[in-house]
Amino acid sequence: MKLSIVTTMFHSAPYVNEFYQRIRKEAEALTTDFELIFVNDRSPDDAAFDLALTLPRKDARIRIIDLSRNFGHHKAILSGLGA
Repeated sequence: MKLSIVTTMFHSAPYVNEFYQRIRKEAEALTTDFELIFVNDRSPDDAAFDLALTLPRKDARIRIIDLSRNFGHHKAILSGLGA
């Protein structure tokens, strides 16, 4: 069974890389079959989204969802879960 980890991004630029490294390490301890889904909830700063876009180049298990506007945390999480 594949493990899917979903996170939202809103004013998250300072945390994207550290979150990725920490969550990847923990997921790899559980299984090799996992994906990380980053959902951009239209953060006013584009930095988090830009940083997240660099991650799939290093790790094919990463997916990025870019919402058309800010829908709020719960809708963003549901978008990631539905992907």
